[in-house]
Parts: sequence; structure tokens; C-alpha cells
Amino acid sequence: MEQLFNIDFNRIHSSDEKEAAGRKKNFELFLKGGLPNKKDENWKFSDLNFIISKNFKNITNNDEYKFDEKIELINDFDHNKIILVNGSLKSCDLQFEKSGKVKIESLKSFESSHQQLKNNLNNLNKALSIGGFNLEVQKDYKCKKPIIIYNYFTKNLNNKIINNSNKIKVSQNSELTLIEYNICENSKFIKNTFEKINIDKGAILKIINLQKTKSNGYFYKNISGTQDYNSSYQNFILSSGLKFNKIEIDMNLEKEKSNCYILSGLNLSKDEHQEIKTQINHLAPNCKSYQKIKNVLESDSKGVYLGKIFVNDIAQKTDAYQLSKALILNDQAEFNAKPELEIYADDVKCSHGSTSGSIDEEAIHYLMTRGIELRKAKKLLIKGFINEIFENIPEEKIKTFLEKSIAAQIDEIR
Repeated sequence: MEQLFNIDFNRIHSSDEKEAAGRKKNFELFLKGGLPNKKDENWKFSDLNFIISKNFKNITNNDEYKFDEKIELINDFDHNKIILVNGSLKSCDLQFEKSGKVKIESLKSFESSHQQLKNNLNNLNKALSIGGFNLEVQKDYKCKKPIIIYNYFTKNLNNKIINNSNKIKVSQNSELTLIEYNICENSKFIKNTFEKINIDKGAILKIINLQKTKSNGYFYKNISGTQDYNSSYQNFILSSGLKFNKIEIDMNLEKEKSNCYILSGLNLSKDEHQEIKTQINHLAPNCKSYQKIKNVLESDSKGVYLGKIFVNDIAQKTDAYQLSKALILNDQAEFNAKPELEIYADDVKCSHGSTSGSIDEEAIHYLMTRGIELRKAKKLLIKGFINEIFENIPEEKIKTFLEKSIAAQIDEIR
């Protein structure tokens, strides 16, 4: 493991000797545990040790980058802007919001650990994290426009690893729509992110994940969150195009009437590997969770969904739904799913399932009898398969933009 990494701690600004020593200790703990592999049940279908060792050598950490390039912005709808460069906060423009109601700042605090953490990538993150943000929406404030986080990655990142930590807090009776928009230049790099989310009583947080173009990036993101009474968390995962991408979501529905929605529509092409792992913990009565994961796979791509619903014994009247569907376009593509229910309450409505298959030949035949040529007929069916995800996005201009972005991805399918 030491031979794979060539870390220079002089690139990391530490506030004092204690922080510097803490970072080195966390890196030692990471080296001891190593990258996760298929022996770990949580990584059974995504052996990160094998994937990284196969594709990288002499991995080093990134440092601060002087950024003076111009980023192409989205013009399809009005929005606030946050610019991240290699995970570090560079600028923000909250022009549509009242002053002081939305706060954004660089996350500079260092949290050390002196023990081997269950997720060893967290030890790595604590050792090397140099960027990230802290975003907070104040009490009783509903954002007038969505915020787009332009997550820009520069050209000089080959064989580098970026570690960031983020915090998002949506205070009582407030509302935020956040679009995370990845823009990657043609570098082969690793991104390791840990994000904590807190949604207070009556608050709503919607997050949309989107990748602008295909990338040689290898991404891992761990999201852990808590939800208070009558709160809502909605996450739309549309980030196709990365060489490797694993998103872990662990949400705790701690108070009554909270709800959690996770919806994904992914188009995976040659050599792409994407995994979504969720654990939704129903810890209070009368809560709802809804998960629908859709994958379109071609060439030798690989999709994975590991989803668990946990229902505590006091969480009566739980309503939990979980479904994954895969549309497999050839024999080389692969989809693995492992849906789980762990239920200790008796008055609940819970279901889970997983299906995979090829395009319906009868539907293809029907469209062709109506004068639509074969390739176009296939793409129409793929769009219909994915576009169901967008039904849950009420903002028409955002929905139109997302549909256009996904349509461009589908047009690349052979």
C-alpha cells in the first residue's frame, strides 16, 4: 500500500504541530487498513483496492491551485452560483437571496481520529483533506432560486487524490435546491469526499447530481445525514460518465413524518463502473422512504445497487419502498443488486425488488411498424425508461435542462 501512495504532507497547510501529527497518524491508520476490497461485504462488487492498483501508480496529494480560468455557466434557468476548484471553495454569488440568509464558507476545521475507523477511506480523508465547504440556510427561509455548485477539476490532476469534507445544514422550516455539477478536464484522478447533512424540523433539501461530460475521474462520496420532524430529503443521482463512482448514503429519519427520496437514472458506457449504496434508517413512527434506481448499461460497463431499509421497533406506520431496474444493452454489461429489509416493527408497509433485462423487442417492432428506424426506436425506449425519474422534479425549467442533458448522453449510445 505504501508503494502505491507518495504523499507529501508539506503540501497541506496545518494550523499547528498537533494537527500535522494528527494527519500523519490518520494516514498511518489508513495504510494499516488499506483500500477496501471484495472481502468487505460493502465492497463485494466494487473491489476498490484492485481498481485503484490496476489504474494508478505513485498517487500523490493535490495542493492549492491558482485558478484563473473561465467556467462555462448554465444559462437555462436563473440560479445562484458556488465555484469549487478541485474541491476547494473559490467564489460564490448568491444574488437571488436575501443577505445573510444563506451562508457559505470554506470548511477548515480538522477532525482527527486516533483509531481505525470502520470506513478506512474516512481515515484517508481525515489525513489529507484540504478543501470543502460549510453551507447553511437560516431558519424560516426558503431559497428563491436553486444553487448550482460548479465542481470544476483542473487539467493537472493525473495520479493525484483529492480529499474534501462538506457540511450542509437546512434549518427549521427552510428550503434549498442544490445542483452539484461536475466539470472535469481530461485528467485521471481520485476524489474522496465525506459529507454531513442536517435537515431540521419542517425543512426541505433537494440535491441533484449531474456530470457535464465523460471523465477519467474515480469518485467516492459518503453522505451521512439526520432528519428532524416533518423534514424532507430528496436526492436525484444523474452523474453518469465517470470511470468509477460510488455513492454511499446513510440517512437517519429520527423524528416522525420525515421522508427520504433517492432516485437515480444512469447511462453507463464503455469501462464505466457505478455503485449506489444506501441505508435508510427508520427510527421514528410515521416516516416514509422511497428509492428507485435505474441503470442503462452498454459495452463492458458495470452497475451496482446495495440498498438497505432498517426499521426500528418503535417505528410503527413506516412506509418504505425500494426498487432497482436495469436495462442491459449487450452481453458484456453487468448489473448487481442486493436489496435488504431489516424490520423490527409489526405495523409497517415495506417492499423491495430488483429487475434486469434487455429492451422489449415487441416494443421495438411496434415503433418500427410506425416508420421509426431501429436505432431511434431503441433510444426512444431508453429515454422513456430513464425519464420517469424526472416526474418528481416540480421545477419545469430544471426538469427540461436535465432531460436535455440526459438525452445527450443517450444519443451517444451506439
